[in-house]
Amino acid sequence: MGGLLAQFQGQKYLNIESYRRSGQPVRTPVWFVEINDLLYARTAVSTGKFKRIRNNPSVKIAPCDFRGNVRGEWISGEASVAPAEETKDVYRLLKKKYGIIYAMTTAFLRGKTYAVLKIRAKDQ
Repeated sequence: MGGLLAQFQGQKYLNIESYRRSGQPVRTPVWFVEINDLLYARTAVSTGKFKRIRNNPSVKIAPCDFRGNVRGEWISGEASVAPAEETKDVYRLLKKKYGIIYAMTTAFLRGKTYAVLKIRAKDQ
């Protein structure tokens, strides 16, 4: 990871600020992985963040702890649903990064429909 994404290296959580239709920001900590200067996060399609991003791809992102307390600088980005051909690598890397906790979480949350969000940092 380089440039704008250097602050995410070695971090476990990413805080995504997405926006309601009213423009009100909503911050959500998520697990993430980096591939080729893009950040990826898995989420259920029933979540508010998925619906907000589908309606407005503009986001802000910052590294954070598991409670969402920011540990770096906010940067602007654009999020979209990753195409199916990219998701296999994302799932493999999430499993590698988060190990048994990822396996337990996916088993516990079985039955939901998931999507992978692709986040591209915008140059400031």
